[in-house]
Amino acid sequence: MIMSKYGIGVVSKNTVDACIEYANNTGNTITLIPSRRQIDFNGGYVENWTTKEFAKYVREKTYNIFLKRDHGGPNQGLLSDDGYESFVQDCIYFDALHIDPWKSVTSFENGCKLTKDYIQYCYQRNPHILFEVGTEESIFRYDADKLEYLLKYLKDNLSEPTFNNINFAVIQSGTNLQENRNTGNYDKKRLLSMIQVCVNYKILSKEHNGDYLPVELITEKLKLGLDAINIAPEFGQIETQVYLSEIKNTPLFDIYFDICYASRRWVKWVDPLFNPFSNKEKLINICGHYVLSTPYFLTQIKRNVRQDIDLKIKETIIKRLKELYGRP
Repeated sequence: MIMSKYGIGVVSKNTVDACIEYANNTGNTITLIPSRRQIDFNGGYVENWTTKEFAKYVREKTYNIFLKRDHGGPNQGLLSDDGYESFVQDCIYFDALHIDPWKSVTSFENGCKLTKDYIQYCYQRNPHILFEVGTEESIFRYDADKLEYLLKYLKDNLSEPTFNNINFAVIQSGTNLQENRNTGNYDKKRLLSMIQVCVNYKILSKEHNGDYLPVELITEKLKLGLDAINIAPEFGQIETQVYLSEIKNTPLFDIYFDICYASRRWVKWVDPLFNPFSNKEKLINICGHYVLSTPYFLTQIKRNVRQDIDLKIKETIIKRLKELYGRP
């Protein structure tokens, strides 16, 4: 389970169901990586599931899915907080936690200390919980030397059993998401240097924001020693595109746009000069998955498209999973 090479974002119930079906049918392990905005102790934009409800839903259907909190920590949820209340539930219902205070830190040293503090808090609540440390470069950029500093700091300041529960560290080799594309500049040398740091500490390497990358590039990174990669918004876009294929030339298209525009979920992903009204389809593609569980979408869009829409979506998602895992 720990060696699942793909972390798939919990962007919708259909994505969760497709991952469960694929894992059960093929024996491949998949890690589901809900962010706090998607799933949290008090709900989220995916089915309004709480952490407990989501974990129960998955556990009742499969033993082939590993559950890991993605970006756990301060100010990562829908409201500003210190993250501790969320971690209480995570320690009960998840297998692993990504400890990510980096959105709120004042310095790299401060980030290291906060990482240690959160790990100690969670380990005290569940000594079997596993940890992922570090973050993606769009949140806090660092190089191999800084990653070395982080891991050494944690090794020196945590008990040996606690440090041994760190099974992943986030490496950065040039991935970044904007609109519906990966705008990062891949740096092979940086990838290799960070992987080597992980090897030195006997910790697995993980990269975030693997969305919209060719399978060939992902495969190259894995062959170079990268142990795992996260993919999230891409699966939301897959579902959105299925809906668009059904409603693009109907009045439902403008209703979908209005729902997405009003959500404001697209703002963080676009350039400040982005004009939503001249880029309606692009805006829907960017944030269409955020609104799939809203009552207005369910009554105005989903109720008025083909009855087997969920089946078509899951088939499309499974097709992408097969491409990633190299299965026909």
